[in-house]
Amino acid sequence: MPGKEDPMGLGPKIRQLRTDRDQSLQQVADAVGVSKAHICELEKERADNPSIALVTRLADHFNVSIRYLIDEDMNAPDVDDVIARICRLARNLHVHEVALLDDMVTSMLKHKASVSEGTQAV
Repeated sequence: MPGKEDPMGLGPKIRQLRTDRDQSLQQVADAVGVSKAHICELEKERADNPSIALVTRLADHFNVSIRYLIDEDMNAPDVDDVIARICRLARNLHVHEVALLDDMVTSMLKHKASVSEGTQAV
């Protein structure tokens, strides 16, 4: 399980998450929509500045936070205050409540995407 003080960079974290889950490079690549070579390059820290969209897909795939993957600072001045507050409050929830919150957010995002696709189709 990811630790709070983890000095590993993005590449070694991806490799550890992948191997801990017995997933191949190809399985991860397929899940996040990039090439197997790109995942390999990320793991070896040969790829510079992966997009935030890719990091988000990796975090979602491995069910970890973006913060864990990139050591995101939730106290940075550009963090939305409401989102930071929700994250702080969520720390006081039980594990099953956090899972429910995660399911709710995922459901809302799927609904938003479906509504957006429906609007574009009109």
